Amino acid sequence: MKHLLSEEINKVEEQLWSMSDQLYSNPELGNEEFKSMKLLTDFLEENGFELETGIVNRPTAFKAVFKSQKPGPTIAYLAEYDALPGVGHGCGHNMIGTMGVGAGVILSKLVNQIGGSIVVLGTPAEETNGAKVPMSQEGTFADIDAAMILHPADQSYESGESLAMDAIQFDYSGKSSHAAASPEKGINALDAVIQLFNGINALREHLPSDIRIHGIISEGGQAANVVPDKAVAQFYIRAKERSTLNGVVDKVKNIAHGSELMTGATLVISNYELSYDEMITNNALSQAFNKNLQLVDSQNLNPAKQGYGSIDMGNVSQVVPAIHPYIGLHEPELIAHTKEFADKTITKTGRQIISNGALSLAQTGYDILTDNELLKEIQTDFLQNK
Repeated sequence: MKHLLSEEINKVEEQLWSMSDQLYSNPELGNEEFKSMKLLTDFLEENGFELETGIVNRPTAFKAVFKSQKPGPTIAYLAEYDALPGVGHGCGHNMIGTMGVGAGVILSKLVNQIGGSIVVLGTPAEETNGAKVPMSQEGTFADIDAAMILHPADQSYESGESLAMDAIQFDYSGKSSHAAASPEKGINALDAVIQLFNGINALREHLPSDIRIHGIISEGGQAANVVPDKAVAQFYIRAKERSTLNGVVDKVKNIAHGSELMTGATLVISNYELSYDEMITNNALSQAFNKNLQLVDSQNLNPAKQGYGSIDMGNVSQVVPAIHPYIGLHEPELIAHTKEFADKTITKTGRQIISNGALSLAQTGYDILTDNELLKEIQTDFLQNK
C-alpha cells in the first residue's frame, strides 16, 4: 500500500508548487504570516483536516488534525513559512511549509485503512522568536509519537545537532552630562557596555570550543559631547548542551554586573528572544527517513552538518522523538539567507525537491504507522538520549 503515496503526490504536487511560488512572491516576517497561514490551512481544510488557528497565543500558528477511524500512532509534520527581511524566503521556508502540508495530506489518504492520526503544525517566526518553543512548553506535542520537519539546503544532510541558545540583553542606565565641561558629573553607560565586551573577550580563552558568543551595541549614545546615559548590548550565547550554556550565561551575567560596579551605571538584564535548546536527533527515526529519501531522491545523502546554529526544533526534540534533516537543491555551496537561495526554491529543481521531500516525509510516517517495531525503536532511542 505504501506505493500509493507516489500516486497521491502526483495528484497534489502542482498545488504544492503553486503554494511555494505564492509564498515566495509574498514573503511575510515572523508572526505576521497571515496570508501564508491561510494559504496552507485552506489546502489542509480542503483535504479533510480539522483546523485550529492562533494556538499558543500566536495568531499565525495553527494545528491541523486528520484522525483515522482506526487506532494508531500520531505523526506530526511541522511547517514553517516566515521570511527574512530584505531577502524574502532565503532560507526556503516556502518549501518547508509546502513539504509539511503536502506530506500530511498525501498520508491522510491512507490512514483510514492503516490507522493512526496526522497532525500538521504551523510554526511561525522560526527566524526570530520561534513558536515551537511555547508549543513544546505548553503540551502541543503531548499526544504525538514522532515529529518531522524537512529543510532545503545546498545538498542533502542527515538530521544532526544544533546549539542551545540564549538571547540576552544588557541595559545600562547612567547619567548624562556635558562630556567636556563637566564630565565628572556624568555616569557613562557606554563605558559599562564596553567593559562588558572586554570582559566577555577575556572569558573566551577559558571556554570550551563549542561555545559561541556574539553581540552588538544596539544603543550607545546620541552625541560625542554628551555622556551617554543609556547604552544597550544584545548577545547570542550558544553551547552544544543546555547545561553548559547555563553555566556560561551565569559567567557573562557576572561580567555584566562587574561592569555595573566599575562604572556606577545601573544594569537590567533580560531575554530579548526566546531561548532555544539543543537538537537531539532521534537516530531510529532519522535512519527510517534516510532510507526513504535515498529511494525517492537520487542525490547523495551527506553526514549531518556540524551544528553551529540554533533552531527551535531543538525544543521539540526535548519532548518528542524528532528529526530535522536537509534536502539538497543540487547546488553545492549554495548559501542560505541569500536572494540566490530564495530564487532557487522556485526553479524546476526546487519544485521537484518539494515533491520528493513531501513524499519522503509521508513514506516515513507510513513506516511508523505500520511497523510497531520501528515505533518501539524510536521510543527507546528517545528515552535513552533524553
